[in-house]
Amino acid sequence: MATIDTAELELFRDNVKRFLANEIHPHYEQWEKDAWMPREFWNKLGENGLLCVDQPEQYGGVGVPFQYSMVILNEMAKMGLSSLATGVSVHSDICAPYVEHLGSQAIKDYWLPRMASGEAVAAIGMTEPGAGSDLAGIRTSAVLDGDHYVVNGSKTFISNGQHADIVIMAVKTDPSAGAKGVSLLLMDTSLPGFNKGKKLEKMGLQSQDTSEMFMDNVRVPVDCLLGQEGKGFAYMMNELPRERLNIAVIAVAASEGVLEDTIAYVQERKAFGKPLAQLQNTRFTLATCKTDILAARAFVNNCVDLHADSKLDIPTGAAVKLYTTELQGRVADACLQMHGGYGYMMEYPVARAYVDARIQRIYGGASEIMKEVVARDILGR
Repeated sequence: MATIDTAELELFRDNVKRFLANEIHPHYEQWEKDAWMPREFWNKLGENGLLCVDQPEQYGGVGVPFQYSMVILNEMAKMGLSSLATGVSVHSDICAPYVEHLGSQAIKDYWLPRMASGEAVAAIGMTEPGAGSDLAGIRTSAVLDGDHYVVNGSKTFISNGQHADIVIMAVKTDPSAGAKGVSLLLMDTSLPGFNKGKKLEKMGLQSQDTSEMFMDNVRVPVDCLLGQEGKGFAYMMNELPRERLNIAVIAVAASEGVLEDTIAYVQERKAFGKPLAQLQNTRFTLATCKTDILAARAFVNNCVDLHADSKLDIPTGAAVKLYTTELQGRVADACLQMHGGYGYMMEYPVARAYVDARIQRIYGGASEIMKEVVARDILGR
């Protein structure tokens, strides 16, 4: 296992927390009300070294171990900044690795430094109106025409969709080949024929921009192919453990954050003449939440170390996402209940934590899909 300088990592964590507390948290509530994070904050994140940190220095990153990138997501989620954590996760921890691992040297030299600085925001175009967790069912087509692919189709539920400058687009280059006909293209959103739909209205993650995308005869240069043609599905499967681990990190940190808020609340709020914290139901409920979170944290930390050593496999990535996101939902629900009617008011962080938690069991592969992935590992198909 790669050695991590714990003191250095904790110093980095302190710097992240300080930046978030001073530069992001004061604005976040208004962003959520406006359902919009201003574009310039991507540049601010980049200027302060919070984007693509485990990317090599030659591409604008810091070249630190993977664990540092997870610290950023952890502190964002624990502070209740789940919209921001989701957007940064997609940009830094999903899209950047695709470009770094599969892009041509010219692609990497041009786009990765811009992603690290915040000059370019990245999104990933997998989900379609008729294809969600079943990635082999996508219908967006890419037909080779000389030195370009001509792309037609649409995508939906695309995180970072409004701000996106580039999209890793999953397309069908061979419609007759099923999963083996899927390829990945790095698509510049300024290309003629590419259109962003409206920002979609969601139940939670209000300031995280989620959009539809439409492609009408978009001509994408062949050198924007990521990896090999027809290998896109395999590439996505290889990258999914990291994506699901990102979600798990956010889930357990958000659970820790909302539990801390609730512990403070029940010691101040009174019922029947005494603090809620003295009632047995409160004590036992929060003790259960704490114990479950401790177990989840140990599982997540182990998976982070496994991924840092390139040992996190698909079933374990599915298992950690399943366990932590289901737990996040239970913890958020229990903590909201502890707040009573106030928990239903959006002015209390627990209400936002509750609605933000719900999507975690869906994107990155729904819980039902995660169960099937784990079941296939232990029982076969």
